Amino acid sequence: MGSVETKPQDESSGYSVKLDVFEGPLDFLLFLIKRDEINIYDIPIAHITKQYLEYIELMKVLNLEVAGEFIVMAATLIRIKVKMLLPKTADEEEEEDPREELVQALLEYRKYKEAAQILKNKEEEQSHWFPRTDPDLSGLPKDEILVEASLYDLMLAFKKIVDSSPKETFHTVNYPKVTIEERIEYVLSYLAQRDGVVFTELFIDTPIKLVMVVTFMAILELIRLQKIYIRQTRHFSDIWVFRNDR
Repeated sequence: MGSVETKPQDESSGYSVKLDVFEGPLDFLLFLIKRDEINIYDIPIAHITKQYLEYIELMKVLNLEVAGEFIVMAATLIRIKVKMLLPKTADEEEEEDPREELVQALLEYRKYKEAAQILKNKEEEQSHWFPRTDPDLSGLPKDEILVEASLYDLMLAFKKIVDSSPKETFHTVNYPKVTIEERIEYVLSYLAQRDGVVFTELFIDTPIKLVMVVTFMAILELIRLQKIYIRQTRHFSDIWVFRNDR
């Protein structure tokens, strides 16, 4: 997944998380296109723009430092969306599809990404995914857990948790004080009694959004420290979190 860096700020602003795991906005768009089973040659620009902006907003909620190139892509998507919504004049009927340049960039990026994945797969064939002490989870044979979950997968899973949690009322003012260190201890103690857990289990102890956000940041920090690792049976399936006993 790359590196994840957390750094303390003042108490009022909490923590900021700098992520180098994002390979770039094209990688992000390919993730959304694959997740929603979109035809890359006929991108529904309004839909993909909405999804993209929702994730950018989620990054901000999580205090994730969003690189400038992601903001530039957001502006590009909005520009394409506006251009497609405007009525065409007779002279513009033969003009190039506003999405064409974006599609070509995505196709080129996908080609190099797939080539890199082939090389990575060959490298992984020479090593083992798991140590000998890997979990034997009921209903989920360990030899099926083959796909490394990405940060995008994690964010998708976390977004589903937040969206499905009870809405907080405006009169709730007594939020508990919670730190990343406390939630790191919570996650590690939860995993201490189990070989591995479904990602969503780590959020069942509280419906409070603030605590869920800090828990997610604690998980990112534990991944960076290589104290835990995450896997899926396939992309967009349930994410499993394991202790790293190596």
